[in-house]
Amino acid sequence: MRSFTAVVNPAAGGDPAAKLIPVARRLREAGAEVAVEYSRSLEHAAELARAGAARGDAVIAAGGDGMVGGLAGALAGTGAAFGILPAGRGNDFARQLGLPQDPDRLAALLLAAEPRLVDAIQVVPDEGPARVVVGSVYAGVDSVANMHINRLTRLPGALAYYLGPLRAIATWRPVSYRITVDGRVHEERGYTVVTANSGFYGYGLHIAPDAAVDDGLLDVVVIRHAPKRLFFAVMRELPHGTHVRRPEIEVLRGRDVRVEADRELPFGGDGELLGTVPVRMRVLPGALRVLVDPA
Repeated sequence: MRSFTAVVNPAAGGDPAAKLIPVARRLREAGAEVAVEYSRSLEHAAELARAGAARGDAVIAAGGDGMVGGLAGALAGTGAAFGILPAGRGNDFARQLGLPQDPDRLAALLLAAEPRLVDAIQVVPDEGPARVVVGSVYAGVDSVANMHINRLTRLPGALAYYLGPLRAIATWRPVSYRITVDGRVHEERGYTVVTANSGFYGYGLHIAPDAAVDDGLLDVVVIRHAPKRLFFAVMRELPHGTHVRRPEIEVLRGRDVRVEADRELPFGGDGELLGTVPVRMRVLPGALRVLVDPA
């Protein structure tokens, strides 16, 4: 029987404490020990996760993509089992893994699933600390939108993820990018560069439909410059992943990616703003042991 340490982000938009209660009840009814810890910050959450892993517990991230990425950084390479309770506004990494929202199904998975080796991304900016991201790293109109979304904390997730991008696009000027993938340089002018481990970001947008979390590769999706009416057409196709057929989209693939820009530009990862470009991303193959449905 597994024992668990559930690390809760009380500030997450999806009320993780309330969503954890029925899952923890079912785990305990099955005979599992469950310790619930409330984090004060991502740094504190990482400390709690490392302490739980040191006791031999499977660690559960109860929160959104930011919490998942923060705990992934603490657990990468440790061999600890990692569970996810989707309880944020985006939950894009949980969506990629096909994790259930239903408490009964999720508790059964946490109790019985064998850990699956999953990749992560090491993110190293030229200025600022390195960290680990599980979903994607993005620099462009989406990272500017991320700034706006973070200011709309009082709004429901769907509305914030709608208004944030609209504000970013309204004032957007194209960026000239220098993208180096496994030593090969690509010069592009466009809206964004997304370096993806997971296929989803931005509240269910299927930005990298061919991305796999266990292939040891990163998918680099470039949205090239085009009139804004075409960009909105691309946006409408993003939930379905059909945008990659358009000539405005280029998809590169590699293990080591560096992104530079011709002006100061923020970059984000797992729903959090992390710094400004230039930034380097390297895949960490099989860095995490995640509890997911084997199917």
